[in-house]
Amino acid sequence: MKKQASGLIWTIILSVVSALYLYPIIMVLLNSLKKESAITTAGAFTAPTAETFAGLENYVSALTSQGFGKSLFYSLFITISSVALILLCCSMCAWYISRVNNLLSRMMYLLCAFSMVVPFQMVMFTLSQTADRFRLFFIRFNNPYTICFIYLGFGAGLAVFMFTGFMRSVPIEIEEAAMIDGCSPLQTYFRVVFPILRPTMISVGILETMWVWNDYLLPTLVLDIKKYRTIPMLIQYFRGSYGTVEMGAMMASIMLTVIPVVIIYILGQKHIIKGVLAGAVKG
Repeated sequence: MKKQASGLIWTIILSVVSALYLYPIIMVLLNSLKKESAITTAGAFTAPTAETFAGLENYVSALTSQGFGKSLFYSLFITISSVALILLCCSMCAWYISRVNNLLSRMMYLLCAFSMVVPFQMVMFTLSQTADRFRLFFIRFNNPYTICFIYLGFGAGLAVFMFTGFMRSVPIEIEEAAMIDGCSPLQTYFRVVFPILRPTMISVGILETMWVWNDYLLPTLVLDIKKYRTIPMLIQYFRGSYGTVEMGAMMASIMLTVIPVVIIYILGQKHIIKGVLAGAVKG
């Protein structure tokens, strides 16, 4: 009886906490369906009525104004290229760290783990200056086609940490058997190690996708905002003259940005749990 009562109490507490987290999303959804005047005058915390309901008008405005299609392309390209680069490079790095026991591998692992606790605000100005200086070597990071290398640096900490934890639980005899059969290190990685890493690949891929897709600060610092705008950057441009804001279109664009990530997370939630558990148990 005590366990049941305790479980009921925790269920109620966590349900309330979940409702508090969901409330901002529900509020944005309701406001995206209301007319502009209803959001500013009737209040943002009221549900739409027959008089204030705007239907899909705000979503049409968000899709047709401010270059939403171009921003969607930039966000998709940056997210896909960055996540693919993180998965490939960090899984290779984790494979090396977990199989080679020397000072270099231990230092690499410690640096990757340390990078997870360093806030971005501490290095953002140095990063911006470094990206500008790299133009001397004809490598321009102020466009969507090379910013993936910067995301690789910031996303490597979590990815290497998770991949290394999983690789240490995989018996090395599988790779030794492949090498005895004549596989080179690259063949061993792509034919043996890469398929084994599938659960952690999915977990890391989903987490990194959520981060890169929703990121606002790094693209704002690095990209040329007059030419390239990701969807999070585009949202702030729903402003008119004298500080006026197109609240309806802004709320609709926020929902269009949030919905894909929520769907991906819901569909891949079980894979995230499997990937974390797979790297948490050794042996």
